[in-house]
Amino acid sequence: MAKAKEDTVKAKADTPKAKDDTAKPKKAAPAKAASAKTAPAKAPGEKSAPVQPARLQQHFREAVVPALMKQFGFKTAMQVPRIDKIVLNMGVGEAVNDKKILDNAVGDMTRIAGQKPVVTKAKKSIAGFKIRKDYPIGCMVTLRRGRMYEFLDRLVSVAIPRIRDFRGIAARSFDGRGNFNLGVKEQIIFPEIEYDKIDALRGMNITITTTAKSDEEARALLAAFKFPFKS
Repeated sequence: MAKAKEDTVKAKADTPKAKDDTAKPKKAAPAKAASAKTAPAKAPGEKSAPVQPARLQQHFREAVVPALMKQFGFKTAMQVPRIDKIVLNMGVGEAVNDKKILDNAVGDMTRIAGQKPVVTKAKKSIAGFKIRKDYPIGCMVTLRRGRMYEFLDRLVSVAIPRIRDFRGIAARSFDGRGNFNLGVKEQIIFPEIEYDKIDALRGMNITITTTAKSDEEARALLAAFKFPFKS
């Protein structure tokens, strides 16, 4: 009898338990972000669109270089003079008494050049002007490549024609080594400056540095960019 009971208990232990069909279903994987679905797929090796060069930069390559090669008899395009950089310099002597004036000047030059300028400091103390050494007295910015050509385009096409009683630029402003200096009395000739929002009229000096070996080559280069020289 005891043996029969032992066999019954063993049989129950060996019987596999039935699966519970009421178990909770597994959680579904989170859906992908909507942005990933809508993002356009790029083809393998696909590159972004190239940046278009400035208008005057393209004009220099296509028209100015061949014209100057013919005019001066250059054998290769590398001999043709080109603009190396344009430097804008603004002196702010009033900043000695009020530093806020210098901040306004920096803001004006930033809008004109499209690039933040560097604050210039005095190299030595001058008691007559109440200037101490290393005191901020102005700002300057150097433009190269694309921004240089964009600024030159705005200078020749928009800013210079807005100068009051303008009758042309004198060619004597060359320094003998192919560099040209232009003085501007009012910053409002640039379209980026709003007359109602300025605190004072300020002038600036514009220096165009070229690779020309003589003033004649430099003048021909700037004239090719429609620079309004006096005849």
